[in-house]
Amino acid sequence: MYRFARAAIFKLDPEHAHDLIIKNLSRFTDTLLDVFYRQDLPLRPVQVMGLHFKNPVGLAAGLDKNGECIDAFRVMGFGFVEVGTVTPRPQSGNDKPRLFRVLPAEGIINRMGFNNAGVDALVANVKKTKYEGIVGINIGKNKDTLLANGKNDYLICMEKVYNTADYIAINISSPNTSGLRAMQYGEALDDLLHSLKVRQNELAQDSGKYVPLALKIAPDMIEDELIQVADALIRHNIDGVIATNTTLDRSLVKGMPYAQEQGGLSGRPVQNRSTEVIRRLYQELNGKLPIIGVGGIDSVIAAKEKIMAGAVLIQVCSGFIYHGPKLVKSIVNNI
Repeated sequence: MYRFARAAIFKLDPEHAHDLIIKNLSRFTDTLLDVFYRQDLPLRPVQVMGLHFKNPVGLAAGLDKNGECIDAFRVMGFGFVEVGTVTPRPQSGNDKPRLFRVLPAEGIINRMGFNNAGVDALVANVKKTKYEGIVGINIGKNKDTLLANGKNDYLICMEKVYNTADYIAINISSPNTSGLRAMQYGEALDDLLHSLKVRQNELAQDSGKYVPLALKIAPDMIEDELIQVADALIRHNIDGVIATNTTLDRSLVKGMPYAQEQGGLSGRPVQNRSTEVIRRLYQELNGKLPIIGVGGIDSVIAAKEKIMAGAVLIQVCSGFIYHGPKLVKSIVNNI
């Protein structure tokens, strides 16, 4: 059935289609109409970062930026849902058009630019959900915040989401906010991770609740950069790492429609590279913190490749857009 629905959806502008789906999923869930995407899946419990996941398949950040459809993903059978990326203040993101389907490669290029309703709106939405699974909140910085002050935006967001999130994802790897990826390296990364860890410990003491931190990294790092990031994660006792975000590499989609568009490329074209990053990180981390694998997971085999490379949890996004809820069911049933 999703194949027929997708044919109609893919005739629409990608961003318009996305907004329409989010709106209707929010309306239809827990009514008779959710029969079209409701799935009863077996338990495949996993303990990661001190949290209990009912299965290892999660929704990656980016699809539900404002936490509007968490209950819809609940009935689809996701083991966890990551919402965001959210920023301290609402922002409209980059100019449209900013979302493109690379159909021959089952890829998506986006330059959305952290468009979201702000952290307060997201927290309010998460509090309304009936979802009893794990909800991660992915945080970023506002576009107009100077890079030198970027750390403060992450601290603001962390403080506001701390009592609502089950884990917090730190997004410094999006290519669509100018200069953001510079925070992945050297002193900037050390300063950010140190500050977040100090504040995490303070919030844990104040609230009596420990909320893990996971850093989301780019797939475009060279080996030396990956080694440095792994070292920083260990030294600062970060709880997990999400590998990977979207790529700037266009080598696998060269000549295809929209391949020349600026932004991050996700889906099938980033699959192998993200798996290689996971494999290399796993070697460097030596089991000291878990890896959440994301990037081009569009089948059971792709999911198993991520797990064999070292991931303990996986997330889907572009693959979910191309293949629908059945992808989640297929992976959970066969992983």
